[in-house]
Amino acid sequence: MSGKVRIVDTTMRDGSHAVSHQYSIEDITRISSALDKAGVYGIEISHGDGLAGSSIQYGWATHTDEERLKAASRVVSKSRITVLLLPGIGTREDLKMAIENGAKIARIATHVTEADISEQHIRLAKDMGLEVMTFLMLAHMEKAEKVLEQAKLMEGYGADVVYVVDSAGAMLPDDVKKRVGLLKNKLDVEVGFHAHNNLGLAIGNTVAAVKEGATAVDGTLGGLGAGAGNAPTEVLTAVFDKMGYETGVDLYKIMDAAEDIVRPLMQRPQVIDKSSLILGYAGVYSSFLLHTYRAVERFDVEPRDVLVELGRRKVVGGQEDMIIDVAYELSQKRVLEGGDNEGRVDQNRQDRG
Repeated sequence: MSGKVRIVDTTMRDGSHAVSHQYSIEDITRISSALDKAGVYGIEISHGDGLAGSSIQYGWATHTDEERLKAASRVVSKSRITVLLLPGIGTREDLKMAIENGAKIARIATHVTEADISEQHIRLAKDMGLEVMTFLMLAHMEKAEKVLEQAKLMEGYGADVVYVVDSAGAMLPDDVKKRVGLLKNKLDVEVGFHAHNNLGLAIGNTVAAVKEGATAVDGTLGGLGAGAGNAPTEVLTAVFDKMGYETGVDLYKIMDAAEDIVRPLMQRPQVIDKSSLILGYAGVYSSFLLHTYRAVERFDVEPRDVLVELGRRKVVGGQEDMIIDVAYELSQKRVLEGGDNEGRVDQNRQDRG
């Protein structure tokens, strides 16, 4: 194998979910500086749910988007500062603010069937000189042909890269191959892939994507991220080096960044526990995990039951309020059935670490 693969590190965006969006400015400065020195292509700086995501719905962040971007831009000189925007959450003004504070790449993300809402944001980003990488989230929920249909819309709007995004960590390698391979064969723009590790397949799926022609992939230091986390950037670097791909990332420096800077920030071990495994099994958005933990503690129900029901209802990003609804309904059902869940709250707290 040979060729180039660009790695975008999203520790300070997707990883934000796993620390309840509580990065300090010092954290952002240290992580950004280390990633820049290691040589990753892009460094994503946003709330976990993108620009303007800080809210009661998605979780309040310690600092504003502008404060985080300013902190990163002061120490980044080689890598490209990257932001994520979900139309309906972030606005054109948020994107302009990001550009004024050093952003070079805009990642415009929609649900896998809603690419048509991304047009104005993609065109604005292109008009303002940004590289545009687009996300089709929860791509496991649609067949490859539907993913291609939506990808073609994004390509037509001006995207430079279209990502297949396994938001739930629900894909198997064959699922990845079908979607990425079809996009690679039918699009004129580059194809990217973003993995979560709920089924333990983040690295394997990313390798499968690259073998099918993906040239841009995502990772986080130490795998820090929603659910069981993301593909660890340092592991991707090592694997692609062994495969003969050029990433431009210094392996020792990226390993040190993960081990010395990010691991001490983790609020819980980034492992595949029973709840995050159910995320992948049921196909539920990975960022729902911590919201689910809070809900089950409130209503004294089993988190796996909540996540399986959310998967059955095919909930998508932006429907976090459904977690409360499902937890409440399950609690009422338990009462009507006379169930005994003594000790459930204590067990849920133990599961959270």
